[in-house]
Amino acid sequence: MAFASSGGGPMADINVTPLVDVMLVLLIIFMVTAPILSYPIEVNLPQRSLNQPPQTKTPPPPIRLRIDASGTIFWNDSPVDIRVLQQQMNNEVAKDPTNQPLLEIDVNPDADYGILAKVLARAKNADMQKIGFVQPQ
Repeated sequence: MAFASSGGGPMADINVTPLVDVMLVLLIIFMVTAPILSYPIEVNLPQRSLNQPPQTKTPPPPIRLRIDASGTIFWNDSPVDIRVLQQQMNNEVAKDPTNQPLLEIDVNPDADYGILAKVLARAKNADMQKIGFVQPQ
């Protein structure tokens, strides 16, 4: 910035030489460090195979598991005891472990949470992979 004064008084200018020196030093630092920071990363990409794609299986019909307010458990609309539930889940998984049915759990909002926790523990012990919850309407 220049301040002009009338008459021949002192004129103030910014000295840009130190600014240019600092900028050149920064430019040299970035030019030296930039090649060091870039190094190749080896990535193993999947290769195209000539084999046929895997055949997809149609999923079995879902299992509807309902827990009502009294704590009764229904397996596809038929009441089942919680002690038998583990065996039924094991049987479903044993049919085809790679193509399991979806376990749709419908819980009454007034049902005891402990019953739901026991059902989920039994599903985990049976190694059921597909578990979903039905939203109340």
